[in-house]
Amino acid sequence: MKRIKALLVDDEFSALEGLRIRLEQFPFIDIVDEATSVNEALIVINRCMPDLVFLDIEMPGESGFDLLKALQPETYPAIIFVTAYHQYAIRAFEVRAVDYLLKPIKMARLSEAIARVQENIGLQTSKATMLATQESMTKSSAPHATWSEQDSLHSTGYYVDKEKLVIQDGRSPTALVPFVDIFWVDAAGDYMCVHTRSETYVMRARLKNLLHDTLPDEFLQIHKSTIVNLRHIQHLESLRNSEFNVQLVNGKVLKASRTYSKELKAKILNVIEQ
Repeated sequence: MKRIKALLVDDEFSALEGLRIRLEQFPFIDIVDEATSVNEALIVINRCMPDLVFLDIEMPGESGFDLLKALQPETYPAIIFVTAYHQYAIRAFEVRAVDYLLKPIKMARLSEAIARVQENIGLQTSKATMLATQESMTKSSAPHATWSEQDSLHSTGYYVDKEKLVIQDGRSPTALVPFVDIFWVDAAGDYMCVHTRSETYVMRARLKNLLHDTLPDEFLQIHKSTIVNLRHIQHLESLRNSEFNVQLVNGKVLKASRTYSKELKAKILNVIEQ
């Protein structure tokens, strides 16, 4: 198993200690250092080149988003935000965070976030991802959001209008996304990232509800946190333990776990025959 070098960034020592204790359950994660400010974190990142940063958002002086703005593409690690606030979630995914954990951290969510890092860490450091992240940071608003946590919880959401998914995130204009344009959807706790060929939309939703109550039949769950549009699959690559790499027509590669592989093969055959 690939070892992961991690940096912990939080201005509260108790939060650093709690996260450090939880990460002891993951022996393949090496904590290279801890930082209590953006300036300290930048020094450590340039020195140690961590693969992963657990990043608080609200800190005295500069925020976690300010840290992302200051990073260079060649030093950009995978990011898991760790915060006590809901209201930054949409912005966190806009800047390509791997996950968004709320304090106090639950072990189940931490395990899920680390699994996402293991699956995506090779992609997270690609130049294209870094450039896209920097563009998102440039377009985004000031580090401290002006909208309230309560507004965030009630204004984010979605509904279905005929053959479109209507996404309302409370900040951006309402997005009308045709189902046919959606390539895949992945989950991070209470939030979903909806991916088309050129855009990613974030909305507050649970994967189970989205799959069973909203998406049409050509969408299939292939992993505990991933749904794919069967129409956009180019080919399957067999792996060990009955798992698959699922390559989409845009080049994106997703992993199908053993639990869902049998249904995936059957559904793919049905799509081909139609």
